[in-house]
Amino acid sequence: MELYNLYPGSFASNCYLLLSNGHAAVVDPSAQAQTILEELQKHHARLDMILLTHGHFDHILSLDELRDLTHTDAYVHEEDIDFPQDATKNAFYSFFRRERVYRRPERPLQDGTVLQLGNERIRVLHTPGHTPGSVCYLCNDEFLVTGDTLFNGSYGRYDLYGGSCLQLRHSLEKLRQLPQELPIYPGHGDSTRLGDALDQISL
Repeated sequence: MELYNLYPGSFASNCYLLLSNGHAAVVDPSAQAQTILEELQKHHARLDMILLTHGHFDHILSLDELRDLTHTDAYVHEEDIDFPQDATKNAFYSFFRRERVYRRPERPLQDGTVLQLGNERIRVLHTPGHTPGSVCYLCNDEFLVTGDTLFNGSYGRYDLYGGSCLQLRHSLEKLRQLPQELPIYPGHGDSTRLGDALDQISL
């Protein structure tokens, strides 16, 4: 499976394009919709799904526009299904004291859900703590898209709506059960190896 980072997205959030045999998924549409469409055209790929690692506003800037232009469903863990349409839950109100909302994603996910992209698979790992429905996407057992659960040397904050230090600690322990040489691609910042990222943090 191929991965391309369409950064810069909104508020320094990474936006990833996953490709497999002409099929594509966008993870966290923070980049402008036109940027995403141009990248799809460049690779002659069809967008099959829009995957959210969680429901915070900085990861979904172009969510509605991209859905309207491509008629593609958005997927998010069931615990974050209402976040985009609630400015308190999606944290926009916490930062700017005004409303900014998006339509509810069409497809709820659960821990262990396996999605097919081309002839490869994406497995959903529920990693709550940053939000109740935060997930990581294990892509064909080749690399891990971690959203705001784990960064290169740090982890996501847990003081916004629905955040939990205890849940985040358990989620990081869950990631320690995976092969530590896996490359990770976080919601902000640079990629690294899973083991290297976990070794740099304590919670």
